[in-house]
Amino acid sequence: MSSERTADSPTPTYRRILLKLSGEALMGDQQFGVDPAVANRIALDVGAIQALGVETAIVIGGGNIFRGLAASARGMDRATADYMGMLATVINALALQDALEQHNVVTRVVTAIEMRAVAEPFIRRRAIRHLEKGRVVIFAAGTGNPYFTTDTAAALRAMEIKAEVILKGTKVDGIYSADPMLDPQATKYTNISYLQVLERQLKVMDATAISLCMDNKLPIVVFNLRQPGSIGRVVLGDPIGTTVSN
Repeated sequence: MSSERTADSPTPTYRRILLKLSGEALMGDQQFGVDPAVANRIALDVGAIQALGVETAIVIGGGNIFRGLAASARGMDRATADYMGMLATVINALALQDALEQHNVVTRVVTAIEMRAVAEPFIRRRAIRHLEKGRVVIFAAGTGNPYFTTDTAAALRAMEIKAEVILKGTKVDGIYSADPMLDPQATKYTNISYLQVLERQLKVMDATAISLCMDNKLPIVVFNLRQPGSIGRVVLGDPIGTTVSN
């Protein structure tokens, strides 16, 4: 897939984005691991926005392989469990890189835990240069520190690369007053403030990530990743999902 933009291409609302994917997003309907068909579909969507000239960074979780918080709840040392979770995100990043490059989308995996054989170490200016050259950058291993989630890593990396928005891909089409899978009376928000998210304890991103976005006025768009083409629709400004802002 070419990333060359043509004269009649639609104009994106955002020029540089950070896409936050959960590890579970790569599972599809499996119980564990990576579903190549799902990785392929995400790669097609990312390739499509690259073709519009959008600079794309991705932060991916590791919950489809290992959840540090769940392991620590069962007695494992929290720091050790979190480091194991960070390594799981590297596996996911490599799987997504492979899917992207099968569609000729040049991709770099950049990791906060140094492992030169499989990925580049995180150097902020180099990561920005990759984006400027039209490469997709996948940030792996979270922040490189235990006790911080990949949501917080997404907020942090978005600030560092000066992204214009965080796109948070989920299983539902936005933020609801309650879990729409469990409560049929749950109502969807089109727009909501950071403070409302925190006060109502809505499960969007963890409180540290929301606070970081609020302090730096970085909007978050929550949308349904499972609908093909939804990433492109958000990038072009279609009013889908829920926008979190001031």
